[in-house]
Order: sequence, then C-alpha cells, then structure tokens
Amino acid sequence: MGPQTGQSERRGAAERPSATPLMRIAVLSDTHLPGLIRAMDELGPQPADFFSQADLILHSGDLTSPMVLDWLERFAPVLAATGNNDPIEDDRSLPVQTLEYEGWKIGMTHDLVPETRPVAELRSAFADAPLDVLISGHTHLDLLDARDGVVLLNSGSPTFPHHKSVRLGTVGLLILEPDLLRAEIILLGETPGRPNPGKPNQLTVKR
Repeated sequence: MGPQTGQSERRGAAERPSATPLMRIAVLSDTHLPGLIRAMDELGPQPADFFSQADLILHSGDLTSPMVLDWLERFAPVLAATGNNDPIEDDRSLPVQTLEYEGWKIGMTHDLVPETRPVAELRSAFADAPLDVLISGHTHLDLLDARDGVVLLNSGSPTFPHHKSVRLGTVGLLILEPDLLRAEIILLGETPGRPNPGKPNQLTVKR
C-alpha cells in the first residue's frame, strides 16, 4: 500500500483580512517533547513569539506526544507528518501531507534522507505529485535549497538542533503570495551557555 496523504481544506487567506495578501506558514520538526522540558516556552518567550505570527503551523514529525500540537494550536491551526518516534494517533498527523495555499503546492513528510537525492526521487514519497515545496525533518539539520524548480525545506529542530542538548534551535518560515514564495531558516535565539548551531538562510521564488 502506498503512503497515506492528507489534503488540507484550507485554501489561502479565508480567515485573514483581505488587506493582507500573503500567508505565513511556520515550520518546525523534531521537537521530541515532553522530555527534559515539557513545552517549548520553557526555553524562553522566543518560540511563542515566532508561532504567534503564523497563519498555519506545519510540524514535520517526531513530536513524540500530541501535547506539542496542543501547545502549537494556541497560536494557529496545526498539521503534522508522522515521524518514526510518533506512536500516536491524532487526526492532525498523517505520514504524508499534501497542501495548497495561494496556488503553491506543498508536500510534507518526516524522512527524505538522503536529501541530496535527485528531486525526481524525493517526489516519489508524494506519489510523484507536482509539488513546489518539499518539507521534511528527521535529521535535526536545517536545510534550505532550491533544485529543479522545487524548494527543499528541513527546518532542523527548535529544541535539539544538530542533535545537541536541549536549547533554542531553528525553525522554518514560508511566506506565500500568488506570484511569490519566500522561504527562510530562522534561529529562534541563543540559550545561555548553549550556542545555537543553526545557520540562517533565505530564498525567494517568483512565478
């Protein structure tokens, strides 16, 4: 049996003021909570500040508990890709998610390793659907690239970046307009005595 897919019913800016012609999608992965901490706000106000600016939040897996989705849902609607450490059943999470916003087609799954494979191979995880953005996780390593007309985004981890001990790490951001896509890797901040190993990055795609 092929991978399951989830199709969002949200299409663009239905719940946003018409004066705001863009959509902000916050992306995160590999939170692995609860553990040494129970929620991301134990690392400081930065996670809540970031997610509160989102219209939609996408989590690309390894939650380990739906508590993470509940916490994120305080800020915006949430969808997740089921990770290899996610023995949970939750209507918000599927092995593969396929979405469309502002005319941009997005696919999300937990593991696309190795991410250096040809885009045609990476698309096979999404039944070869014609996608504009592929979102993944699993590695804890932030990655933002564009190849063969497709944006590849791995937001790393906001809690265990680069497999370091718990600290502020990295998240991703997609800003979508009908004719423009902006993607970013963002450092949430610095935990005292525990440097953030992530690297900020950004790119823009025009239709």
